[in-house]
Formats: sequence, structure tokens, C-alpha cells
Amino acid sequence: MTSTFFVPVAASKAGTLALRTGRLRSGERVGLAFTSEASLLLALGPAQQWIHLGGYALRDMLAPLGVEQVRVDPRPVGQELAPVDVLAWDALPDLAGATGSGRSGS
Repeated sequence: MTSTFFVPVAASKAGTLALRTGRLRSGERVGLAFTSEASLLLALGPAQQWIHLGGYALRDMLAPLGVEQVRVDPRPVGQELAPVDVLAWDALPDLAGATGSGRSGS
């Protein structure tokens, strides 16, 4: 498993970053994480900004929002590709020292 993830973010007008989340058909919110920049851009488009985050950092940022699962390398609804991995919090890798890098795909 990858030691850090490419995590999509949205920037406010003030420059504050917020993690993007997805929703299952049931309405449940899920975290989004990608194992490569190419996978992230394929799913979300070339203008999508991202940061590097470790698994524990991602969990710690999403837990207060009530998000209990992370989808790894998800695809938009309608794309017929391999199924995505679903990781519960205890399955995220130990990624000591991995935090947001401030880097973006744009």
C-alpha cells in the first residue's frame, strides 16, 4: 500500500483548503484518496487541486465530520473500471510524519 495519498481539496477565496469528500448512493459521506496523481486527475479532472496526506492525518481530519470510510482510487459513477478499495480507519497505513505538502496538481 502507498505510504501517502493524493487527496483532493477545494480552496476558499481566502486560500483555506478543505478536503473533498464523496457520497455513496446511500448518502453516506466517504473520504477520497488516490494512490497516484494520474488516478486522481482521471477521476476528478485536470483542474483538481490536491495535497499529500498520510492515512492517519486523513483519518484525523475526516473523523470530526463523521466520515468513517475512505475510498481509495474511486471512479465517478458510470465508469466501468475495477472496483475501488474501501478502507476502514483501522486499515489505513501507519504514515508517521506524512502531512499536507501544500502541493497541488495545477
